[in-house]
Amino acid sequence: MKKLVVSAVMLGVLAGPAFAQKRDDDPLVIMEKEKKSRAEVVDQQYKRTLEQTRKEKESDAAPRNDPWANMRGSSDGKR
Repeated sequence: MKKLVVSAVMLGVLAGPAFAQKRDDDPLVIMEKEKKSRAEVVDQQYKRTLEQTRKEKESDAAPRNDPWANMRGSSDGKR
């Protein structure tokens, strides 16, 4: 029985450093997670912008307004 207890304690002592190395609060792991989440946010914003521009192009079928139309004379370039 004494050998069993000693061997279990030794296994616990030897396995401790292995579990200590696997931490989720490692700065590199945190930076990678933040970088991944930022990339996802930027990708979502990009997709929303593309959808908005597509909608604007579809609704932009009306002729464009000429802001200088009133400033030109009757023969200043129109034939």
